[in-house]
Amino acid sequence: MKRLLIPVVSSFGAGFGIATYISAQNNNDNQEFPFKPLLAATIPNSPTNSIVETGLIEYKQSTVVSKDDLALANVSRTQQIMKHGYPSLDNIRMFDNYVLSYDRRNRVANWVFEHLTSEKIRPAEGADRGKCEFKEDPNIHPFFRSTNQDYKGSGYDRGHLAAAANHRSNQSFMDQTFFLSNMAPQVGKGFNRDKWNELEIEVRKLVKANDNVWVCTGPLYLPKKEDDNKMYVKYEVIGPQNVAVPTHFFKVILCEKNGIYSLYSYVLPNLPCDSSIPLSSYMVPIDSIERAAGFLIFDRMPRKQIKQINGR
Repeated sequence: MKRLLIPVVSSFGAGFGIATYISAQNNNDNQEFPFKPLLAATIPNSPTNSIVETGLIEYKQSTVVSKDDLALANVSRTQQIMKHGYPSLDNIRMFDNYVLSYDRRNRVANWVFEHLTSEKIRPAEGADRGKCEFKEDPNIHPFFRSTNQDYKGSGYDRGHLAAAANHRSNQSFMDQTFFLSNMAPQVGKGFNRDKWNELEIEVRKLVKANDNVWVCTGPLYLPKKEDDNKMYVKYEVIGPQNVAVPTHFFKVILCEKNGIYSLYSYVLPNLPCDSSIPLSSYMVPIDSIERAAGFLIFDRMPRKQIKQINGR
């Protein structure tokens, strides 16, 4: 089955083990994540994928893609968003203007995909973020669904993966970015409200400067070295549903202008970030993100067709 087809329900298995320090497997062999003093991060081995298509199943059987989803989703729009390939086919959730894969164990998305143009980010008359409400995603089974109660008193923001400001061309589009399946626990001051917001603004600048922009955003859970000199993956969970707090977040941006492609890939720690550090300091090789996340990003776009990567 071609990957551009919209998956209905599938199971995605990935086996991976922690291996070596994050570094590019290309000309940037020694480039590591820029915050090495914070975390000695490692990458998993390349995963072996096993995909089993099972067809459309009713919500009561725990699928996250319902008949209502298919009725609401614009098939051609979804194909446009996912033009360059699905990173995985695990628990796909299709909205009118973005697509995500949901991690039922951690109660946050694996990844969120957007396709943006200048027209699509132009605010519609009357579109108002103040009308939006954070809400549970009814198409996620209650066992695996994050709730507002999980975030209450946690000290974390409900941080957007697909940014609300990217979808102001339609009130309904913006409303849909407030489903909690599009949220992850983020440090507020210094991150969600500051450096992460700065990156979201940078994305919209790129949108205005290009014909088409595709964005893949998601969480990372990176290992760090403990006092015993061993590497451990540790992260906090919040609320009754034990929603995972990612250690880091990534954002990969593919830009197209006049048929010429460029790519930018970032990883930021889920911590208060120094405002004086430029965003360029958080650029990393895309394969470092892919190895850490356990899936390929924009794999239908041959790397040789990308003329510029991280400004080079």
